[in-house]
Amino acid sequence: MTDLNQIQAHNLLGLKNQPRKPKDTAFTRALRSCCVIPQRYILGVMGLLGVCNAYTMRVCLNLAITQMVNKTKSGTEHFDPDACPSDIEDSNSTNILRPYATFDWDEKTQGLILSGFYYGYAATQVPGGYLAEKFGGKWTLGIGLLSTALFTFLTPIVIRAGGATWLFILRVLQGMGEGPTMPALMIMLARWVPPHERSFQGALVFGGAQIGNIFGSFMSGILLADGRDWAYVFYFFGGFGLVWFTLWSLLCYSTPNTHPYISKKELNYLNKNVTTAESITAKDPVPWKAILRSAPVWALVWAAVGHDWGYYTMVTDLPKYSHDVLKFNIATTGTLTALPYIAMWLCSFLFGFVCDLCIKKGWHTIKTGRIIHTTIAATGPAICIILASYAGCDRTAAMVYFILSMALMGGFYSGMKVNALDLAPNYAGSLTSLVNTTSTFAGIVTPYLIGLLTPDSTLAQWRIAFWVCFAVLVGTNVVYCIWADGEQQWWDDVRKLGYPADWKHGSLIPDGNPEQPETVRLSSNKTSDDVY
Repeated sequence: MTDLNQIQAHNLLGLKNQPRKPKDTAFTRALRSCCVIPQRYILGVMGLLGVCNAYTMRVCLNLAITQMVNKTKSGTEHFDPDACPSDIEDSNSTNILRPYATFDWDEKTQGLILSGFYYGYAATQVPGGYLAEKFGGKWTLGIGLLSTALFTFLTPIVIRAGGATWLFILRVLQGMGEGPTMPALMIMLARWVPPHERSFQGALVFGGAQIGNIFGSFMSGILLADGRDWAYVFYFFGGFGLVWFTLWSLLCYSTPNTHPYISKKELNYLNKNVTTAESITAKDPVPWKAILRSAPVWALVWAAVGHDWGYYTMVTDLPKYSHDVLKFNIATTGTLTALPYIAMWLCSFLFGFVCDLCIKKGWHTIKTGRIIHTTIAATGPAICIILASYAGCDRTAAMVYFILSMALMGGFYSGMKVNALDLAPNYAGSLTSLVNTTSTFAGIVTPYLIGLLTPDSTLAQWRIAFWVCFAVLVGTNVVYCIWADGEQQWWDDVRKLGYPADWKHGSLIPDGNPEQPETVRLSSNKTSDDVY
């Protein structure tokens, strides 16, 4: 039965044939003898650095743009009675402290520029998954991030040559380069990581997102301090991406069987424990007409929109709020902007442990656990950002509320973020692509809308923007609480579960293929000899 399960799972994971092991040479044998660390852990570390790299290149403009725009040149000066005191003592010293702030972009233009990344990001997620399945995750991910690194490195030249228009186009191209990142990594982890190691490796790799936000914000603040040229930010992170690509090309491979110097012991272990055997049946097509009619799916989509709206509000606009409203200097802004991501990264592990423990002990169902943690991650931050806006110029209180809001947002990773695996273990990839592509549009709308709502970047205007965020977070969470589910849906395995009585939209199964569609059932009969 175990062999049959592995055969069934293999086709679902997308491997058509096991490629032959590359021929041994003296050079590969020498490399193998030098590599004492298992290659799957090297992949995990390089994956972490890749995700970190992707997020630093995504967020570095968020802080740099505050030093690119010369507010003294834009229109009529607006008097803000609620303005906070500045770390810069004399406003007349602006030109000395910010000599490279030469662009006259209003808040609407800045919001449009910041949102440009997400147009490209949404466009290439599904194609990225297809390319990773067809050509392997190594080069799909590597070339995508290489292109983003080159675009990042060229950003100062492009801005000075073409201004806001060229920068917007460049940001779209950067987003297109990063779109395949998550689908390609998921496919590679499916090939490389045994089921009983996936929680650790997943936390390791995808924790790179928060580390990237932390590292990007902190280093940007340092590079921009003391009136330095904002171009250094793009040169630094673009160069970091080029170094990562070189190491990735040399150290990582799409599958264990194509790795030239993996140890024979690890290769045998992975071939035994990772379910990638051949399938005896053809996989049924993705049941899109049932997926698109599924209430739990749309509940998940709405929850993802709420998550991304709140998350992108923090990622994209917290640096602007800290600098323009709370009047922190740029070095302090970079450091303080990193703190919420540290809190979110740490709390995501805590929430995950608590949720798994409660489900394992039978204290609540999977559905209840997903709803509880999604509600914490939505309503908690919604309340905190409103409290931050009403903290006024009490900068300590405001930053505490922002840090607490991101800490609570860590609950999403044990809530709606893993709900796709509950609903459709056999079509989790397709469902995740649908959810991510739809929710990414929040990243397009949010920066632009906030730019429209905060033309003068005053405290009162930002308060309105935060109330909009509150309404989206709470509203989408209500939808999720009503229609969420934690059980496998009938359309995920219609041959086994059958059609519901009210289904009147035709067959989901192609004619002439009566076999049971493959479902992933991971064997748990491992002994101590199975661990490497």
